Formats: sequence, structure tokens, C-alpha cells
Amino acid sequence: MTSLGNYISDLPEGKPEFAVVIVTFNSAGVIGPCIDSCRHFAAGPILVVDNASQDDTVEVARRNGACVIANRTNRGFAAAANQAVEQLDAECILLLNPDTQLLTSVENLCAECRRPGVGAATGALVNAGTGAPQAGFAVRRFPNASTLVCETLGLNHLFPGNPVNRRYRCADWDPALPSAVEQPAGAFLMFRRDVWLMLDRMDERFHPIWFEDVDFCKRLKDAGLEIRYRPEVRAAHEGGHSAGKLVSVHRFQYWYISLLRYAEKHFSQARFRLVSAAVLVRCVLKAIALRARRPFSNTPEINKPLRFAVQGLTKGSLPKAGC
Repeated sequence: MTSLGNYISDLPEGKPEFAVVIVTFNSAGVIGPCIDSCRHFAAGPILVVDNASQDDTVEVARRNGACVIANRTNRGFAAAANQAVEQLDAECILLLNPDTQLLTSVENLCAECRRPGVGAATGALVNAGTGAPQAGFAVRRFPNASTLVCETLGLNHLFPGNPVNRRYRCADWDPALPSAVEQPAGAFLMFRRDVWLMLDRMDERFHPIWFEDVDFCKRLKDAGLEIRYRPEVRAAHEGGHSAGKLVSVHRFQYWYISLLRYAEKHFSQARFRLVSAAVLVRCVLKAIALRARRPFSNTPEINKPLRFAVQGLTKGSLPKAGC
């Protein structure tokens, strides 16, 4: 981990109302406008944690006025976010993806977080090009076993109107109205720092990405706290920036191993084994498809998720080591 002494002196003195945390990975093409929007609409410190980018992300972030932690290795999203929050003394933390741009002030999110019984808040994520709400992504309900089975086997993609998918992606939810929500995207989420401490931070076992924000929101709700949505607070979002930087081998591994970790942590043994069985089937189908296209090549993307799924199904638990 990079020594933090070089940037701590650059952080503003005193306890700010809120601070912005942005985790980057090869984000040079988007981080500049993101920081510029924060400087315009968010009067608080901006701290970027870079996970060993190979491009000019660090230089661009510093040039645009952010404080930067430059990690020598990719510590994963949860660990990088925790690393940033540890260094901040703000009442609230605004977690942003580097491919977002604030379009309004976020003061109303701070106001929501100060309300009794509220631990986090979010606003409306809209498409960067069209301004249309990102329905089905910006806010979802917590996945249950049926949700993850349908996601794993592709049923939600083939039959998007099925009741499991409609419930999960909040097809009955009106994004124009303020409301309590379950799972806002970690791309645009404000939470109280004392709640982050109470929950013992983000779970770094979801490495390097996926499901860490879902798990954080689930634990927050299980603690009896509410997450509020304010539609007048808006941010534009390109979507898929960090995941798009991953090769397909890693995307498949990271997604299914993190999915299994979430199921193991939050589901009963029977439901966890059901999800493990679905991931096993998905791995077999993926292996068959890859063999058809590449008969004489290895399929390394299958190995780890398959091993995790088999152990989850047979032993009811996952290997302790991650990816």
C-alpha cells in the first residue's frame, strides 16, 4: 500500500459536512469531468483512490484538483473505498464512480442522512447521453435466491418481464417520487461515516468488484436503518466503465465468485446450495460454449467459479481465499 503522508497534508482542515470518494482503475478518460462536477456541485474534499492504473488516471486526478492515493496493486473496490474513508473525518461520504458527473447539488442527500433512522441516501442516476433514468440499475431490491438463480441461468435476460426480474429491478417503482429504497447503486451513494464504522466497513472479501455495495446496503437495512432516494438530486452515468476494463476471463470469475459470496453470507444453507447449483450449471454451459468455439484451448475463466460452486453445493461453504 502506498504511504499516505504525501497527500494527507493536502486535505482541508476541520470536519467537513461531507467528502467525495472515487475509486479509479484506468479511468483517465472520465475522471477529469467527474472531479470537475464535484468541485462545482459538492463543497467538500475529493479523495481519489487509484487501484494501480496503467494509464494517466493519477496525473489527471491531481491536475483536476483531487487528493489522490495511488496504490501499487489493485486492492479491489471495497478495500480502496475503506482506505479512503479511513482518512476522512466528514460526517457523510459520497461514493461516486469515476464515470459519473454530478448535475445538481447533493445537499439534500446530506439532509436525508441527518434524519433519525436514516443511514444512507441516493439520487437519480441518468444516462450520460440521453438524460433518461437508468431504470433497472440505479435502484434495485435485494436479490433473493430466486433472483440469483434467474440471473445466473440467464432467465432474466431471456424473459425480462418475469415476476422475479420485475421485482428485482423495481419495475413497479416510480423514480420521480422520493422514497425509501433497498439497494441503490454504489456508483452514486451517500452514507454516514458512523454507520460505516458501525457496520465494520465494506466487506473486502468481495474482491475485486461486484456485490460489495449490495452487501453494504443489506447490512445497513438489517441494522434497522433506512436508505432514502431523492429524485431531484441527479448524476449522469456512463455505466460499465470499470467492468469494461476487465478481460472476459476475469469478468466471469469475479462476478460469479462475488455472487456466491453474497449468497453464502445472506442466505440459508438450502438457498445457498441452490444458488451454488445454478452457478455450477452456468459454468458447465459456459465450458461447452467455449469448447465449441475453441476446441483445443483451455478455459481458465471456468476453473475458479466451478470450484467455488462445487464446494458450495457439496460442503455448504466457500473457500476462504478469493480470486
